[in-house]
Parts: sequence; structure tokens; C-alpha cells
Amino acid sequence: MPASTSPASGWPSTAASASSPGADVPSPKLFGVEIPFVDHLGLELVMMEGGASELRYLPKPEHMNSFRVTHGGAVMTMLDVTLATAARSVDMEIGVVTIEMKTTFMRPCKGQLVARGKLVHRTRSMAFSEGTIYDAEGNACAHATGTFKYVKRQPTGPQSAISTD
Repeated sequence: MPASTSPASGWPSTAASASSPGADVPSPKLFGVEIPFVDHLGLELVMMEGGASELRYLPKPEHMNSFRVTHGGAVMTMLDVTLATAARSVDMEIGVVTIEMKTTFMRPCKGQLVARGKLVHRTRSMAFSEGTIYDAEGNACAHATGTFKYVKRQPTGPQSAISTD
């Protein structure tokens, strides 16, 4: 099944209905690189350009906590990816690794979620980003700030390693 393209960004989309053949087949390099965990969660890239990013996510039942709202780990992953894509959006040839991230949970994250991130500042080797997740009603649910180290992209595979020196 060929990947569709998001009209907002021109990037491939993993959006597929649950009844479509291949609905669980990840779109390779959705974020410029293959990220299996992001594919597993079903995060969808809407936009990634000029120091900004936007992602969408419809949590599945298995992504809920005991209160039947989106698990904090899934929320933090969405924010981590949102902040990282904002940091990478100014140079797609380089990768980033998370150095630190602070997350504030403001209300339960329910239903369709949208995360918007922005690159606040960058140096030659570091990026500082922030982002917020909104629920379907437009309420801010969680906010994060993060520090990322720019790293040279290495070939992927079992023997590849990222130098964080």
C-alpha cells in the first residue's frame, strides 16, 4: 500500500483506516528517518519546517492508563518527537538526541491530540525547543521544554551507533 502524502507538509502519512490492508504497516522515514516506536504509537507528522513542527495522534485503547486517559509515557513521547522534529526542521541532514526534557501535565489528554513545537534557540551543537499538546476542544493538556544535541547522521542498522561526544 503506497503511503499517502500530507497536504500540509508533502511528507508521507501513516494515516490509514483500521479496515485498510496494511493499516499497521509503518511508513518508512515518516520523520526523515525510520523510528519504529513512533510508528507503533501511530504519531502522524503534519508539518516540520522552519523551526516548527506539528503532529497528530489518536491514542489507541492500549495507550490508556488506569483512568482511561492517554498514558503519560505516550504523552511524553509525543512531546519528545514534536520538540525534536522542530529542532531538526532547520537541517534535515542532521539528527538530534534528547539531552533533557521537562514536562508539565495540565489536564488529562483525551481523544484526538495535536502537538505543536517550536525551536526557541540553537547553537552549532545544541537546540532548545518547546511544545504543547492540545485536545480536540483546543485545550492545552501538556507542555514541555527540551534540550537536544545535534549529531551527525550515521547509516542505520544493528551495528550503527550515535556518537554523543
